[in-house]
Amino acid sequence: MTKLDKSFVEFILEQIQDAGYISHKYMFGGCAVYCDDKVVALICDNQLYIKPTMSGRKFIKNPREFPPYPSAKNYFLIEDEIENREWLCELVRITAEELKK
Repeated sequence: MTKLDKSFVEFILEQIQDAGYISHKYMFGGCAVYCDDKVVALICDNQLYIKPTMSGRKFIKNPREFPPYPSAKNYFLIEDEIENREWLCELVRITAEELKK
């Protein structure tokens, strides 16, 4: 069973609120984060995982990739920049934009 603090989810949602229309849904012990109705991230075990895209990879430059839960595909694990609101918003924006295509 994974742990998920709602205060951590609220912190992430506040950090990315300027990226677009942000919403979220709790499911399976984690949280899916949407930007403009596209799933752009998962929050599991109080860690932020961004859906991998080519644009996101280019923006991050050297992303750390891990599965957010067992048997999942790798996502970009965001740790060092989690408090950098502008950087995080830009990553979420470019991820959502690529997912629209």
